[in-house]
Amino acid sequence: MTPRRLEPAEKAIAVIPAGGAGTRLWPRSRRSTPKHVLPFGQRGRPLLRETYDRASRLASEVFVLTETGQRGIIQQVLPELDSAHLILEPAARGTTNAYGLAALTLRETHPDALMLVLPADHVVSGRAGVAKAVHAAVHAAATGDSLVTVGLKPRFPSTGLGYIHAPGRLTAGALRVKRFTEKPDAATARRFIKAGGYYWNLAWFSWRLDVFIEELAQHAPRHLSGLRKVMAARAAGDEPAAAAIYKRLPIEVIDRSVMEKTSRLLLVPGDFEWADIGNWAELGDRVRADVRGNSVEGESILVDTTGSLVLGSRRLIAAIGLDDMIIVDTEDALLVCPRSRAQDVRKVVEALRRAGKTRFL
Repeated sequence: MTPRRLEPAEKAIAVIPAGGAGTRLWPRSRRSTPKHVLPFGQRGRPLLRETYDRASRLASEVFVLTETGQRGIIQQVLPELDSAHLILEPAARGTTNAYGLAALTLRETHPDALMLVLPADHVVSGRAGVAKAVHAAVHAAATGDSLVTVGLKPRFPSTGLGYIHAPGRLTAGALRVKRFTEKPDAATARRFIKAGGYYWNLAWFSWRLDVFIEELAQHAPRHLSGLRKVMAARAAGDEPAAAAIYKRLPIEVIDRSVMEKTSRLLLVPGDFEWADIGNWAELGDRVRADVRGNSVEGESILVDTTGSLVLGSRRLIAAIGLDDMIIVDTEDALLVCPRSRAQDVRKVVEALRRAGKTRFL
C-alpha cells in the first residue's frame, strides 16, 4: 500500500479515553468520582481537564471516549464539550473494543484522519517535550503504514507498567518495536533496565484509521465483526440493539490483542515528565514529604510515624508508631494498609462487589 501524505498538525484527531474507575485509588476513586476527574493535576485540576487542554493544543479536534454512564461526569468537567465530540460505549468492555468503536465512528466523518490516543488519567508536565514526541508520532503514522506509540526510558523497575523493547537507531524519528511486554515482575523489570533499549508503555498511540482497522481485522477479528454490527445498529437508530451487541463483545486490552502481535509497531522516544498514578503509593511519591518522610494532606497529628501517606478530608487523623503506611480517609470509608500492599486495594473493591456493598463503589 502506498502511504498517503497527510499534514499531521492539521489532520490529527485526538481521542481521550476516559472510562473506568481506578479501583486501586479507592476510596476516593468511585463510580461517581472516577480517577480521571480527581484533582491530581497541577494546582488541583482534574486530570481530564488537563488532558483535554493538552490535546486541544496538539490536534485539530478532540473527542472524548467514555461509557454512557459517565456522560454526565465528563460534561461536568468539560462543559464546552458537545455531544458530537463524545464517543459513547454502552458499557466498559476493554480498550480493544473502545478504540475499535472510536476508529469506526471517526471513519464515518473523518475517513482520512489520523487518530491520536491520549488517556485522560495521566499526570504530565513538559509541554515542549510532549509536543515534540506527539508531532513525531503523528508524522510517522501519517507517512507510513504503522501503528505508532510514544515511550519513555524507565526511571525505575516499575511492575505496574508495560515495557516496549525497541533497540536500534532512530529512523525518521522512530524506532522499530521488537517486543511488547505487559507488566513484568520485579526481576524482569530490573533486567530490562540493565539491558537497555526498553521503554515504558504510556498507551499514547497514533495511527491512520485504515491501518488500525486492518490490524484489528488480522489480530482481533471477533471484536471487529461485533463492532461493525454495533455500528450498523446505531446507523439504523436502534441503540438498545447496539448496546446489547456491544455488551456481549469479549473484554480485552489493546496491548494484548494487537500491540503484542503486530509487526507494524513503531516507537517514538519521549522526553518529558509523566506518571500513571496507578495506586496510592505512587501518588504518595508525588506529594512532598516532610523531614520524617510523611506525605500529608489535611489535618493530622503524627507521633513516631515515618514514611507514610496520610490523606484526610473532614476530620483530624492521628497516628502513632506507624511506618510506611497508607491512610486515606473519606466521608464514608477509611483505607489503612502498608505501602507495600498498595496494588492490592483493588481487592477491597472486588470484596465490596461480592458482598453487595455497592453503595461504597
